[in-house]
This record gives sequence, C-alpha cells and structure tokens, in this order.
Amino acid sequence: ANRFHNSGLTYEDFNESNLSHGREETRAITVLNNIEHLIDPKSKWKNLKSIIKVDSLRVDHKGKVKFEQRYFISSLVVDAKSFAEIIRTHWRIENQLNWVLDVQFNEDDSRIRKDNSPENMAIIRQLALSLINQEKTEKKSVKSKQNKANWDNDYLLQILAA
Repeated sequence: ANRFHNSGLTYEDFNESNLSHGREETRAITVLNNIEHLIDPKSKWKNLKSIIKVDSLRVDHKGKVKFEQRYFISSLVVDAKSFAEIIRTHWRIENQLNWVLDVQFNEDDSRIRKDNSPENMAIIRQLALSLINQEKTEKKSVKSKQNKANWDNDYLLQILAA
C-alpha cells in the first residue's frame, strides 16, 4: 500500500487478487480521504469525506479479459483496505439480492419490456421481498411465505402491515 499526506488530503492505495469461480480478479483500490475542506459547506455533499476508485481486472477461465473502473463517494474516513472490504460486502449483498429476486420472483424470465415497466416492476419486487423478509411470525422461506400469502388473505394483510 502506498500512502501520502499533502495539504490535509490523504491518499492511499491497496491491491488485492483472488481466484474464484474459475476467474482471476485483481483490484486496485485508491482512496482520497479528508477532502471535506474542498467541499462547499452549503452543498448537498457537505458530509463527503472520501472518494474511492476501484480498478478491476478480471480474467475468466477462457482467457477473456474485462476491465472496469468504478468510483464511490463516502462520508467515512477509513483506509483503502477497509474500503475494499466494505465494497466487496456491498457487492455480495447486491448479488444475493439479485439471486433471490431471480429465484423467488423469476425476475430473469419477466417479459415486461415497455417504457418504464421493467424498472417499476423491479421496485415492486424489491418492496415485496422486503415486506416478506420483515414478517417474522412464520419461520418459512420466502417462497413459502409467498405461497401462503397467495392462499391466505389474512396472512397477506399481515405481511403488508409488517
């Protein structure tokens, strides 16, 4: 990891590599911390303290190479290694949500295509999943709770009130 301190700004980078699911991925995380003195206190970004850049190079088992560059902003001031963990955790949660929406709500099979309908249905599915997960009286899977709500209007109302 490289680090320097200049004019109150703190720059740090962190590199990591891993081999998973038949692909090798290398990430370079660069963090610029303590930037609040550069932000107008009247702006909506007044709590902005860090800018993070992630360069990701992925090589799959067939040798196909994909490079992505992503940027994040944060009100946290932490080191590059910590931001790497935070970002990985965020993507794990996102991937898990997408998996649940596909498996439980058949999102990938949806034929809704017109205008804003796909985005609107995605919001409705996420809301439905959130309400189902908040309902704690039944210790059942999401699919079981969905089925019960389809058959039992009282249980459906209980989910909607959760």
